[in-house]
Amino acid sequence: MKQILLFFLKPLSFLPALLMMYLIFRFSAQTGEISGNLSYEVSYKIVEIGNEVLNKGLEEWEISNYAYEIEYPVRKLAHMTEYFLLAIALSFPFYVYGLRGFPLMLVAGSICVAFACGDEYHQSFVAGRGPSVKDVIIDSTGAFFGILTVRIICWIFLTPARVVERQEAFAYRKAAKRRARRRNSNRRNLR
Repeated sequence: MKQILLFFLKPLSFLPALLMMYLIFRFSAQTGEISGNLSYEVSYKIVEIGNEVLNKGLEEWEISNYAYEIEYPVRKLAHMTEYFLLAIALSFPFYVYGLRGFPLMLVAGSICVAFACGDEYHQSFVAGRGPSVKDVIIDSTGAFFGILTVRIICWIFLTPARVVERQEAFAYRKAAKRRARRRNSNRRNLR
């Protein structure tokens, strides 16, 4: 029963990755104006919160100026974050399927980079947007760190369990060999 359940549930582990791909596609489908306004609003909110937390007493026009200054880095950080999350959402299911180490980085990384290229191509058809090799590099960097994060998390939390399993299997084999030697020894003594 457990095997049947796993057979049907394992493919569902890719749903978060598909959802991330959909979200990235939707953000890329926004016109340049809408996307720019969204970046500005996020930047404005960041400066506004910083102003309140640090108690700087900035006026409206100063907050607006700072928001314009950080809009570009915020936009690029959003690119990186999207692909960081996509890489995590892709890497965990592959890890569950047994893909680990360099092959995990190669497969998940290739999918993320290919999606980034496709995403940039898609943007060439959207008003006010265009493809950018720089964005593919930024997206790929985010994906690399996402995959690396999954590898570190799995190494920290899952490797100790596998080590214990191997130790138990080794101890079981060792005990089985001892029992087999005793049986052989007892048979020789009986002759």
